[in-house]
Amino acid sequence: GPVWQSTVTFFAEKGYRVSTEDLLRTWRDFLTAEEERLRTSSIGEAAEKVSQPKLAERFLENNLQYPENAFHGVLAWDLLDYFDASVAPIMLTRLFEVLRPGGVVLTLFHSRAPGRFHRYRVIDSQKIESLPASTLAVHARIFQNRAIMELFGRFRSSKTFVGRDQIREALFIK
Repeated sequence: GPVWQSTVTFFAEKGYRVSTEDLLRTWRDFLTAEEERLRTSSIGEAAEKVSQPKLAERFLENNLQYPENAFHGVLAWDLLDYFDASVAPIMLTRLFEVLRPGGVVLTLFHSRAPGRFHRYRVIDSQKIESLPASTLAVHARIFQNRAIMELFGRFRSSKTFVGRDQIREALFIK
């Protein structure tokens, strides 16, 4: 998501290099551009209906372009809640590839549709702050425990916690 100075500072002070990509905003912009391309193309030129998985593959040709095993960790927040069910596994495969062995993904899942879109930032080693934000995408789905475990099936271990706000925090290790 968007970078927050407190999040960058938290990880930089621990000696990590930080890279950011706002995948949700970039995905939305990509889909808007694809719709415009289809709308302005001549009949028959781009008349085919492109599936969500095919769109995700085209999206990843220009996004999340990092070498394999490049990162110790990925903060995916509640990103996967906002992608179509067929797109989330494709995105997660790319995240798995860029993680080093032993690398971790911290992700959040809503246990019910959120009333408002939020962004997150690290405050300190004990706190992640949830901030209301303008809506970037419509909440696509609620992941049940089994679906989360299937999605992260390639990872070797996990820990999940449900907070008082009914947001499931999940940590998966490659």
